[in-house]
Amino acid sequence: MMSQSGDARARPGSLVVIFLTVFIDLLGFGIVLPLLPIYAEQFAEGYTNLLVGLLMASFSAMQFVCAPLWGRLSDRIGRRPVLMAGLAGSVVCYTLFGVATSSRSLWLLFVSRIGAGMAGATIPTAQAYIADTTTLEGRARGMALIGAAFGLGFTLGPLVGYLAVPWGSGEPGPWPGYAAAMLSAAALLLAAVELPESLRPAEAAFASHRTGLAGLRSALNIPSMGWLLAAVFVSVFAFANFEATISRLIKAEAGPFRFSFQQVCLTFAFIGLVLSLVQGGLVRPLSRRVPEGALASWGTVVEAGGFLLLGWGGEAGSRTALFGGLAAVVTGFAMITPSLNSLISRRSDPGEQGGVLGVAQSISSLARILGPVAGNVLYGRSRTLPLWTAGCLTVPLLLMVVAAARGGKDYVPATGEALRST
Repeated sequence: MMSQSGDARARPGSLVVIFLTVFIDLLGFGIVLPLLPIYAEQFAEGYTNLLVGLLMASFSAMQFVCAPLWGRLSDRIGRRPVLMAGLAGSVVCYTLFGVATSSRSLWLLFVSRIGAGMAGATIPTAQAYIADTTTLEGRARGMALIGAAFGLGFTLGPLVGYLAVPWGSGEPGPWPGYAAAMLSAAALLLAAVELPESLRPAEAAFASHRTGLAGLRSALNIPSMGWLLAAVFVSVFAFANFEATISRLIKAEAGPFRFSFQQVCLTFAFIGLVLSLVQGGLVRPLSRRVPEGALASWGTVVEAGGFLLLGWGGEAGSRTALFGGLAAVVTGFAMITPSLNSLISRRSDPGEQGGVLGVAQSISSLARILGPVAGNVLYGRSRTLPLWTAGCLTVPLLLMVVAAARGGKDYVPATGEALRST
């Protein structure tokens, strides 16, 4: 049963809570990403790249499994209880992360990352909340708000990691985990006070609650949804391919850049800052005038140019090309992601879009599991091969985006037919 009526528009603070939910999830991810190799070296005898890979994959693997389940559950019982459960889980798991780092326990570190992945899998529910409380015309702007939270969390997370090891050496300690836990607790308290239910009872009554393969088959029955889900996978796979290897490229002692640990953290903070600024300052205004399909297409072209510039910069050792390429890749990705999520929500039954967005998030998580594995295998052959490969993937991505934009239409409750193409 839903606890409150489905009218979240009456409280502007509700969108602040949604923003914080996503921000905190990415803050924790951003804190951990540059610190994981250090923790693994400290806690494990015989530190290996496989160990770090498994530790990083555990988070995304849990999101892959749990995202559609959370989304379908939110279609049934409402968005609010699911989001609050996710925040409560984050409090516990980030506290456990602090305990794990303090006690130097590798198995507790694994448990905390697995739990954080489960708790953070409520992002599709946050996207469904945005969809519930925005008009079709404002949908892309709402999704861009989530994207801005991604960027801000990914900006501040590496900065916390930077401050944890101020001289680039020594033990980071437990405080990054405890700080994330306290932020999660604050967001949970805010949700309890300010977050109304957004799902209307009539929509919940007709939700089908299909999960797993049944949920995927249900989503694929929507015209153009197959192209959209394929585009989500390819775009995230290409970005994860780059994201998981760029730190190795710039830090390699025998490489052209030879960044310190501090410089690696600041580089990741730069990536997050660009993502946040583009989502909040470029995508939201553009989405008022540019259809989602066109915005995603242009983002793919910009991202392709960025990958090519990064590949050349990695070969030539040009820091100008490095940071210019990073800015272009992140700008393109920031244009693609909210546009695809907006199209997915617009073409879904409002009573089932939590589940459909959960399927999309699950596919995104699968790409984040496979992308780093593929990227590191390619990196073993050539430092810049992951970048060239990601650039090549933008060609089929562009074709998928165009096919999805031309092949689908908005959902209309009365007839299930379209208002207009996007």
